[in-house]
Amino acid sequence: MNISELSVKRPTLVVVIFTILVFLGYMSFKSLSYELLPNWQSPIFTVVTLYPGASPSEVESSVSNRIEDAISALSGIETIHSISQEGISMVVVEISLKADIDVVTNEAVRKVQSARNLFPPQVLEPSVSKFSLNDFFPIITLSVNADLPSAKLFDELKHRIIPALAKSEGVGVISIIGETEREIQVNVDKGKLDYYNLSVLQVLQAVQSSNIDFPAGRIINEERQMLLRMSAKHTHISDIANLVINQMPDGSLLYLKDIAEVVDSEKDATSIYRVNGMQSVGLQIFKQEDANAVSVCNAIKKEIQQLEKQYAGINLRFTIPQDGSILIMDAARSVGKDLILAIILVTILMVLFLHSPRNAVIVMIAVPLSLISTFTGFYIFGYSLNLMSLLAMTVVIGTLIDDAIVVLENIYRHLEMGKNRWQATYYGVKEVSLTVISTSLVLIVVFLPIAISDSLITPIIAPFAMIIVIAIILSTLTALTVVPLLTSRYSKLQNNGRFSWWRGFVNLFEKGITGFSGFIMQLLQWSFRHKFITLGIATVLFISSILLPAVGFIGTEFLSVGDVGEGIVRLEYPQYYTLSQNNQLTKQIEEYISRKPEVNHIYASVGSTSGMLSTQRGSHMSEINIKLIDKTRRDISSDVFMKKLEDEIEETFPDVKASAATLTLLGGADETPIQIVFQSANTDTLYAFAERMSKEISRIPGT
Repeated sequence: MNISELSVKRPTLVVVIFTILVFLGYMSFKSLSYELLPNWQSPIFTVVTLYPGASPSEVESSVSNRIEDAISALSGIETIHSISQEGISMVVVEISLKADIDVVTNEAVRKVQSARNLFPPQVLEPSVSKFSLNDFFPIITLSVNADLPSAKLFDELKHRIIPALAKSEGVGVISIIGETEREIQVNVDKGKLDYYNLSVLQVLQAVQSSNIDFPAGRIINEERQMLLRMSAKHTHISDIANLVINQMPDGSLLYLKDIAEVVDSEKDATSIYRVNGMQSVGLQIFKQEDANAVSVCNAIKKEIQQLEKQYAGINLRFTIPQDGSILIMDAARSVGKDLILAIILVTILMVLFLHSPRNAVIVMIAVPLSLISTFTGFYIFGYSLNLMSLLAMTVVIGTLIDDAIVVLENIYRHLEMGKNRWQATYYGVKEVSLTVISTSLVLIVVFLPIAISDSLITPIIAPFAMIIVIAIILSTLTALTVVPLLTSRYSKLQNNGRFSWWRGFVNLFEKGITGFSGFIMQLLQWSFRHKFITLGIATVLFISSILLPAVGFIGTEFLSVGDVGEGIVRLEYPQYYTLSQNNQLTKQIEEYISRKPEVNHIYASVGSTSGMLSTQRGSHMSEINIKLIDKTRRDISSDVFMKKLEDEIEETFPDVKASAATLTLLGGADETPIQIVFQSANTDTLYAFAERMSKEISRIPGT
């Protein structure tokens, strides 16, 4: 007794099996996370180290070279290259595909820490991180405003609001942009220092030594012990002003307030953040490595609503200039709509070709059973709902329906031969079961090696291939069990004579199909009569299809950018520009961009720019993020708009070097698809050669 005969004679077993599969698939679907793309970790890790105030050459000699020396002995390393800029060192390490990225990264942390004592004292703690595209860019950005002075707002954010947001499940690092910190300034009077024969160093040492807090031992007696702690932290500005600096010869005390002015002030701003021209404080929120992006964003939105109620007294307000979950959900909904539309269209075709609504209902039952059960495979293999996995579900629908149609059409043929339901089902399935299985095996052989391959892009394409394999296996099982079970009980020949309008429509459809079939037969007969011409045309088409990408008519890229409707403009001014000059000119550029009809809203960061490896800060640089209106409402694509905007900014505003790029699906700017690296021991020769090559490359069309 084969599996199809078993499903007809023992339907309870099939019902129980698929009930379990559907239940597991539904529960798996409810537990899946939403992502834009599969979590892709390349065999690369980075070591980022800040060295405030150091020149690029000093960063290279004191930090980058020493980090390279420390990690060069690690096993599995393919290449190491470093980027030394003003105040920051970035060392990028690529390891072999066979090496364990987690093991190598942990060993690199140990090596870097062992070399820490070789760095200058001003160097901050190095940060070692794996290169994961899903974690390099913030999942959501908030702007914060309140009826508080800037310094007090920063204190509220740092000590209360950010910890409250960080408690949300899946939230990782939260960074602040455009903050203004509190600062106690001691403005020393040089004349009074000279009068009392003191130096600034003496005043500095007095202030530092007075603001201390350390353990001072313990007192033990027969009954108990008491811990002692020396606490002399300043709690009020008057504590600093009344600090004793020196004792005069006459026995009087010299206080800090006698020689200096103590002011409760704010630090000089190093960056400014604006949303649609309104200054605020920005919060960039990153998710944890395996966190659900959509859930994190929803949790943040829920938390900020509670915070606004909690801090209503200071009129705390949040806005969301950037929300990564919107693109993810739009993509998921779009693929879901395509999936439903495909099922509906296939059902309509089944009714037209087989003339039986019952058969269409059987297909409508079989296909969703396969699809829902496939979600169990998602859960088992740890996949998320993303563009690749949902695209696989859409692509495989044709195969799912093919299996059901082949079985169903052959059963229907036996019904037309006069057999009863059971006989038609038995003989119909028996004749095509081997064909259905062999067809499925061919597809499995194609996609399974892709799913289990070991390459750089395997984490992206493996979910696509494996889901197709799982869906094909389940569709074959459904076609050989569920379809025979239903046809043996509910299938019957359809009499179209009851509805004259339906019979007329079906006859018209049949005439169209017959006409198209006749055209194909004529084309086939012509091909048999003109074999050499047919072979020649096929050869030309084959060679042309190969040449299309080879000669550049069809481009190639790792991941299509698409039109997400967002872009970034990075502005670079002369090095001598102050933050005030930067802010003034950047604000003019913001107003210029806002007047564009294609622009929905903008938010700008003055004094810093974002990047894939780190955030760069400088009074001569700024970044403007632009959100365009929906692409259906504009006549220009986002990449063309950004390129035109770049040219307009450089032509309209002097002393500005603009770099505009569209945002990719990953969240970063698509700005440097090609990079060329030149190496030389002689710096002067290297710069001269790079300048000459830059001029040569600029002549290439498209650059």
